[in-house]
Amino acid sequence: MSYFTWNDAGLTSDCASLEAMASRFEEAARLMRRMAAQGFVLERNNGAQRINHNDAEVFNAWGFVDEEPAVRQLTLMQDLES
Repeated sequence: MSYFTWNDAGLTSDCASLEAMASRFEEAARLMRRMAAQGFVLERNNGAQRINHNDAEVFNAWGFVDEEPAVRQLTLMQDLES
């Protein structure tokens, strides 16, 4: 399952006013609601929050980088000559 983590280290660090901060939070909330409507879910795994989607095509269409280990991202292909 494709996933990524959302690490917020500075969502509002460059905002000059409370209004600007509120606008940033509202923008992030709109994005999260759109993601939820498209089937993304938040899961906890070993104390870490992961945002994932069961459909790799949908995940990739959003342009997120899959943080799943490379070996888990590989798809086993059948040898058609066997």
